[in-house]
Amino acid sequence: MNFRALLLASAVSGALFSVGAQAADMTIGFSQIGSESGWRAAETTVSKAEAKKRNINFKIADAQQKQENQIKAIRAFVAQGVDAIFLAPVVATGWDSVLKEAKEAKIPVVLLDRDIDPSGKDLYLTAVTSDSVHEGKVAGEWLVKTVAGKPCNVVELQGTVGASVATNRKKGFEDGIAGASNVKIVRSQTGDFTRAKGKEVMESFIKAEGGGKNICAVYAHNDDMMVGAIQAMKEAGLKPGTEILTVSIDAVPDIFKAMAAGEANATVELTPNMAGPAFDAVIAFKEKGTVPPKWIQTESKLYTQADNPMAVYESKKDLGY
Repeated sequence: MNFRALLLASAVSGALFSVGAQAADMTIGFSQIGSESGWRAAETTVSKAEAKKRNINFKIADAQQKQENQIKAIRAFVAQGVDAIFLAPVVATGWDSVLKEAKEAKIPVVLLDRDIDPSGKDLYLTAVTSDSVHEGKVAGEWLVKTVAGKPCNVVELQGTVGASVATNRKKGFEDGIAGASNVKIVRSQTGDFTRAKGKEVMESFIKAEGGGKNICAVYAHNDDMMVGAIQAMKEAGLKPGTEILTVSIDAVPDIFKAMAAGEANATVELTPNMAGPAFDAVIAFKEKGTVPPKWIQTESKLYTQADNPMAVYESKKDLGY
């Protein structure tokens, strides 16, 4: 599989949804999870910019990390008769009813960043996501290579319970370390993708693991939790990045500042531009009847301290993180 290329839309006619709107006339609603992380804020900022490029009227509803708010937003968009709905699902299940309502109204739904339970596969047009299993595997393989056979107890900061991306990043990391008997996860708990919760959970890990002396590495499902964990380690008198290795996912600007300071080791990039490919897929579908593939995959890339972290920080800091 080529992880550096977006899958190209296939030209298949015979749509289940309405066809014919021009991009300049389109109104698209976006049920966004919230702003639980720097990456999520950047996704919102980039989405607005991509909509403006295409002269699309873009309405964003912030769900504050609650599925019930997302369901209400989708129903409101259906009532407004928007041309399409983007959904970043906070969890993977519980969408069938509301997505059936959108389908009955002939409004195509596009998933951004996260997937839903396979039972709902026929209820959305396409999903624009990374391969989150691959992201976790890259993180695990980096750690195995870095410790080079030495015993390594890992503590894991998981994302939101029930979110597909959390499930997949956990699986991927476990796959990445599967062949290394010296590397094992000794504690795993949700930090809910937030800095505050990441710090809180890391504090409990440190207390449970001999003041942190029994911890070789921290794996976090996103950088925001890792930033919180780094703060917890520093407050406990530990040296993140040297005494305790760190690897996380997203590649938000603050993790590069931590890298530059020697307090973080590696991150796997998740691009915040999910909306650009999604807009293009909807426009092609509406204007030409082109049905996109069910999955449009974005690129994942590993960054370490060797990648001039401050230069990367400067390139990312204006994206709304």
